[in-house]
Amino acid sequence: MGKKGKMGVMESKEDLRDHAEKADPPTEEKTKTAEGDLAVKLEASEKKAAENYDKYLRAVAELDNYRKRAIREKADAIKYGNETLLRDILPLVDSVDRALAHAGTSDDFEAFKKGLKMLHEQLLCCLKKYGVEVIDTAGKDFDPNVHEAMLQVISDEHETGKVVNEFERGYLLNGRLLRPAKVCVCKQPEKENRQDREKDN
Repeated sequence: MGKKGKMGVMESKEDLRDHAEKADPPTEEKTKTAEGDLAVKLEASEKKAAENYDKYLRAVAELDNYRKRAIREKADAIKYGNETLLRDILPLVDSVDRALAHAGTSDDFEAFKKGLKMLHEQLLCCLKKYGVEVIDTAGKDFDPNVHEAMLQVISDEHETGKVVNEFERGYLLNGRLLRPAKVCVCKQPEKENRQDREKDN
């Protein structure tokens, strides 16, 4: 390629560069516009961040208030949880007061006994309202889940393992043991047990 050819190539490269600069000249106005757009976006982002932070602070405050309220309500539930039960028991206390006042001015023991029985029934009715049931023991098989054996008696009048007597009543609360019944359990004499064993053999 000759000198003239090389010059032509160089000139065409310069022409392309000039054309590109003319087509998209970097101006101060475009730079300012880009900076303005960035400033607007930055301001919008800062505003959104401030709103989110405000929401966060409100959520934290609400959560803290909820936690304090839950603690207060739990404390009140523990403190006043038995209010309804106690309100139902108060009439029984009034009945006892009246019975004691009547006992001091009357010699009618039968009337006093009848009143005491009515009071006992009223108390059991109140307990039943709250899910308390009496454990039945009379003539039942000894059940270690609800009975507590206080004494074992040898007797041929009852079968071995049967409840003979009750020292203290037991109670269930909604089907769960509240207090076991304290009972006396029967055990047959050794002679009869030995005879039974011999019969089996």
